[in-house]
Amino acid sequence: MSDIWQRLAEKKALDPALRGEIESEFGARGRKALVAIDDGKIKKYLDFFVVAGRTADYIVDEDFCTCSDFMYRGRTCWHLLATRIAQLTGTFVPVDSWYQDQLKPAR
Repeated sequence: MSDIWQRLAEKKALDPALRGEIESEFGARGRKALVAIDDGKIKKYLDFFVVAGRTADYIVDEDFCTCSDFMYRGRTCWHLLATRIAQLTGTFVPVDSWYQDQLKPAR
């Protein structure tokens, strides 16, 4: 598994071979992560990465995610995988604002 991360860090791109390895290694989670990257669903705010999921947006910070898969089952979710891949390849949407400001109620 660490070989995938090393090659992504070196290439800084998702080629067909790496995409296949990600799907093979992580199964459905890997496929969902790649689709999210392809669809531009990973945003990097000034404070957090945010991944748009099917039903909500999830905050990802290092090895933590706010989704129920991570919170209740304690395992690596596709949001974490997508964020890690996006970080290594630069395939995220930069947002020049703080995500926490998006959460504050309007005055």
